[in-house]
Amino acid sequence: QVQLVESGGGLVQAGGSLRLSCAASGRTFSTYAMGWFRQAPAKEREFVAAITWSGGSTYYADFVKGRFTISRDNAKNTVYLQMNSLKPEDTAVYYCAAVTRFSTYYSSSKTYDYWGQGTQVTVSS
Repeated sequence: QVQLVESGGGLVQAGGSLRLSCAASGRTFSTYAMGWFRQAPAKEREFVAAITWSGGSTYYADFVKGRFTISRDNAKNTVYLQMNSLKPEDTAVYYCAAVTRFSTYYSSSKTYDYWGQGTQVTVSS
């Protein structure tokens, strides 16, 4: 089992910044990659970013490139999502996810084995 806990969400004005954290515990040695997804009311869950633990390779959805940065601290078993230039359309519940096997389908929610409870991000106009 891998447990994931997100934190860092909140309410910000358009153009502001937030830094989300995802702390992993349990069988972290089996984790291959971590991802961030988000889901707004009445919308499908969508991919935001992903990172591999060993090599640190990163992947981003087109709509966040240049604004969001995913990073990791292997010693702390923690993944971060730095979000800059936030827009109202970024408002959603943000979820951290982990996959325990090799996969290149990082943008699909079905790839991931474990999920956190989510943290709310609200961007006002």
